[in-house]
Order: sequence, then C-alpha cells, then structure tokens
Amino acid sequence: MLKSLNLQDMRQKAYQALDQRARAITAGLGLNELRALMRGEPPTEKPNPRYKVHTTSFLFHIRPRYYEAGSTILTHTFRLGFFTSFFFFVELFTGLILMIYYTPSPEKAYESILNLLNNVPFGQMLRDIHRLGAEAMVIFTTLHMLRTFLTGSYKKERSFTWLTGVVLLGITMFLSFSGYLLPWDQLAYWAVTVGTSMAEAAPLFGNEINLLLRGAPDIAANGLLRFYLLHVVLLPLAAILVISIHYYKVSREHGISLPAYMEEGNVPPEVKKAARQRIDFIPDLLTTEVFLVSLGILLLVLGVTVFNYHAPLESVANPQVTPLDTKAPWYFWWLQGMLKLGDKILMGVILPTIVVLVLVGLPYIDRNPHRSLYKRPIAVALGVLSVLILVMLSYMGLPQYGIEMEPAQRIIQDMSPQEGAGPLQRLPFEELQLGSYQVNVNEPINMCPNLDFGCPAFEAFFRLYSDRVNQAIRKGDLPAETQAVVVIEDWQKDLRKITLRIVWPGEDGKSKSYERIVYLHANRGME
Repeated sequence: MLKSLNLQDMRQKAYQALDQRARAITAGLGLNELRALMRGEPPTEKPNPRYKVHTTSFLFHIRPRYYEAGSTILTHTFRLGFFTSFFFFVELFTGLILMIYYTPSPEKAYESILNLLNNVPFGQMLRDIHRLGAEAMVIFTTLHMLRTFLTGSYKKERSFTWLTGVVLLGITMFLSFSGYLLPWDQLAYWAVTVGTSMAEAAPLFGNEINLLLRGAPDIAANGLLRFYLLHVVLLPLAAILVISIHYYKVSREHGISLPAYMEEGNVPPEVKKAARQRIDFIPDLLTTEVFLVSLGILLLVLGVTVFNYHAPLESVANPQVTPLDTKAPWYFWWLQGMLKLGDKILMGVILPTIVVLVLVGLPYIDRNPHRSLYKRPIAVALGVLSVLILVMLSYMGLPQYGIEMEPAQRIIQDMSPQEGAGPLQRLPFEELQLGSYQVNVNEPINMCPNLDFGCPAFEAFFRLYSDRVNQAIRKGDLPAETQAVVVIEDWQKDLRKITLRIVWPGEDGKSKSYERIVYLHANRGME
C-alpha cells in the first residue's frame, strides 16, 4: 500500500515537474493545454493561457492575440504581406551564410562566387535561393501595394501605413539592386554602371550623387565596397526598421482591413457579425503560418532544383568591353524605357520623382471616402492604366526595343548572346556534329544521320537561324545574296568551336561580314 502511494506520489511530482518545464518553455502553456491545442479543443484554463503567451513570450509579444475573421479570407489579402516578410527573412538568413564565403574586392569577388558554386556543399543552391528570394520579394511587395490600392486599404487611419509601404517598396528594390553588383561579372558591372549613371542626370547634385555611389568616376574597388555595405548593413537595417513600423501599425493599431463589401455593401447583418468574429492567433493562425512557411520553402527549393532556376553568372567584369544588350534589373526596365522617350533629366529624374510623390500623397489626393471598387471608378481606372503603362514601359526598356543594330549583328546576338545563355548555348553537346551548315542550302531535316535519334535540338536551332535570316532578307534589311553559315569544329578534347557567320554585299560592292565564335565544352553546366 505504501509502495503504491509512493509510486503515485512520484508520478504526480514528475508530472508537475514536466508541466512546469513545459510552461517555462512555452511561456505559459501546460501539458494539458498543449494536448488541447494539438486536438483543436478549447482552452483548459481560465484566464486563457494562450493569451498569456502573447504577454510573456518575446516572439509572440509582437503578434496580435486575434484577427477578425473577415480579414483572414484568402482572396482578400492572398497573404501577400506575409510572404513579403517571409522572403525578407529568407534573404536575411541565406545572406548571412553567403557573407562567410564572399570577399568584397574586384580581385576576389568573382573568384569567391566560383568557389561558392564549386567547392561549398549546396553553395549553388544557397545562392540560387537567395537570388530567387530577392526576385520574389520585389514581386510580392509590389503585388501587396497593388492589392492595398485596389481594396482601398490606404485610407483614413491607414494612410501612414501606406507611406511605410511605399518606403519599403523603394528599399526592397534598392536592396536587390545593391546586391546586383556583388558577383562582379559583366552583367552586374554594366547593369549597375547604367543604373548609377541615371543619378548623374539629377540637377544640382547629380555628379556628386554619382560619385558618392561609385566612389570614383568609374565603378571599381570603392564602388564594390560601398554597394556591399549598402547591401549587408544599411539597407537591411532600414528594411527591419520600416517593416517593424509597418507591422506595428497593422497589428497593434488598426488591424487588417475587412473586405470592402463587408463594410460598405448591403450584406446581411449576420454576415457582418461573422466577419467581426475573433479568430485566435494560437492555434488557428499560427498553424496556418507554419504551413505557409513550409510551402514557401518548398517552392523555393523546387524552383532551384526541379524548375532549374539559377542565379546568372557571366564572365568576369571587364570595364574595357561593353557587352551588347546591357540592361538594368527587370524591375527597373520601366525606367530604362522612359529614358528612351526623351530627355535624360525629364524622363530619368523628374517624372520618376513625381511618380514617387504621387504614391506618397495618394491617401491625401484620393478624397473619396469609399473603398469598394464600384464606388471608386476613377481611382481604379487610373490604377489599371498605370499598371498597363508600367508594363508597356518595361517592354520598351528591353535592349531589343528602339536600339539600332546591324541586322546580322542582331540575329547572331539573339542566337548566341555575348552574355547569358541563348539557343546555341542550350544545344546538347552530342548534337554538335562537325561540319559546315549553310542557310538555304542545308535543310534542317535529318541533319545527323549518324546519330541513332538524330539531332532535333540542333535542327530546331538551325531552322530558327534560317528563319531569322530569311525574314531579314524579305524585309529588305539584308540583301538577297546574303549567306549565313554555322561551322562546327573539333577544337580540343570535349571542346567544340562553333562559328556563326553572316556575309552580305555592301553598297560599295565589297563584302561585309559579321561573325561570333563560341566554344562549348561537353561538361558545361555540370560542375
């Protein structure tokens, strides 16, 4: 009997000890409460211990205890703000690891990237995720701002929150842009050279701003170090500050807005009442966020593995050679497109500044008190028109638009660009059969009879090359006597030399030609 009592007493003491330890770790949740959470049951104690977590835990203190049910509808927010924060933390953690292997100097930067890709376990995957996360953060921040505009969630008490969102969008773009230079390859060097040259067009202090960014008349060691410090210190700290302010306003002051039709529409009272119902953060929204984080990580990993997204790395930066088709990062194509329309100061400085000021002052410019799309036809129409103009300007910002280039040069550049991978670089090595292939002489059919399965990829490439040349001839850009060839030679072991050449008669009767030589190795892209 005594042994039974002692055993029961020991079990009770052990349970109490475990319960106390659980409460210490979880900031107030005992074993029974944890069991109830796992089962989806209501709280087991009063006052609600799940609210106590928000008071005593540092991590959960910044999270609201509950959200209104209407604000959690997926089609209202699409979780765009959540994913913006998620990708920022992805950038933060992957960037801290990448810093270990990176040296911010022109002599070592490119070499350190090669070392990361070839000698660091999962180094390429880490770099790819970092780059993909940066692209995604720009996209989701922009979509989040667009969603906020379309739902009218920038009005009244949310006007300052909108301002912090505009600032955060700018920080996000420049955070991504500042990291563009760090690989120190041709793509990065000349994209940043083009980008910083826009600052030179600013009136009064343009030259000083350009010099401050570059650290010298041209980008070199000082410029790379400045961009590195911007990328890893100043801009991340600014982003953390603005995100904190933005999040505090949303979570502590005004919350996430309800769908406009629930606030302003003729919906039944019970629908409005249901929309105002509180949904506790623990456990309902916490489990949702855990799922979304897992989904985001899964999509990033699938993007760089299954879907083969790879952060670009071109040849090492060469200030003496300007590559063809130099362009800014895709999220600044609209600005590059504007520069093609006219004066550099007007299109590159004045109009973008006006656009930013309009975004900042939008809550004060739009005096319509309604949030519904149907009650804001002018604002919605102007917003949609602005998006269409942005897309059009981005298309105009592409190097192929409005840039005069010799037809033969344009064709060969598109088939095999100086920087990056084109149709030629994507050909399988085994399909690069030795020989000379002339447009309108060799047909792109059964070009490799000695291969069991033929060479469909090379035939498609040669067909595209032939079509581009013949199209230029039909348009009158090239004379009818033009000759275009692809010459494939065995240069070294497992190395082929491919020459793309176009020859045409000039106006003076002398032949003109343009060619590009590319060397492709059997093991390229298989490090």
